Formats: sequence, C-alpha cells, structure tokens
Amino acid sequence: MYALDNDGFLANLEDWSEDAALWLAAQEGITLTDAHWEVLHALRAFYAQYDLAPAMRPLVKHIGNTLGADKGRSVYLMQLFPGSPAKLAAKIAGLPRPTNCL
Repeated sequence: MYALDNDGFLANLEDWSEDAALWLAAQEGITLTDAHWEVLHALRAFYAQYDLAPAMRPLVKHIGNTLGADKGRSVYLMQLFPGSPAKLAAKIAGLPRPTNCL
C-alpha cells in the first residue's frame, strides 16, 4: 500500500497521514490508542522543529517536556512501542530512522 525502505520506514516522508500511521502500526501488530497518538504527534512536532527523529534519550526528554513527567519515562514508551520505542514510534510517525537506533 505504501512504498517502504528496507527497514520498513516510509520511503517518501510526504506519504504519511493518520491512515498511513494506522497501516504502519498494524504491520507491527500495534493498535493505536489516544496515548500512542499523543506520542506520535509530539514526535512529529520534534521532527518539524529539529529536522531529525530523536534517539531514545532525547525522545524521553521531549515527551516529558511536552506530555508530562509521568509520560516522559522509558517504561511508559516501551509499553506503547515495544522493543525500541524511538525506532518504532519514528516508523509509525512517518519519520526517518533515528540515528543510533539499531
């Protein structure tokens, strides 16, 4: 349905939409909730401001600053985006792969 690179990220960042996010999340076995959308929109705002997808530490800090300290924790993000939250959230948010993410 969408053109993806070898790692499953959107080949064209302009292709992202909420429908694309739903499709990408489904490919990862994730059903998006309001909590997911909060993080995805905060992540897209970060990308719009800094022109990069943050690795885990900057992501945790940004989420804490924008959504509150209770959500700016690695454990919270890992519950929403298992495995590598920075990488998985960036993928679903239609952003490039974060640097320093395996």
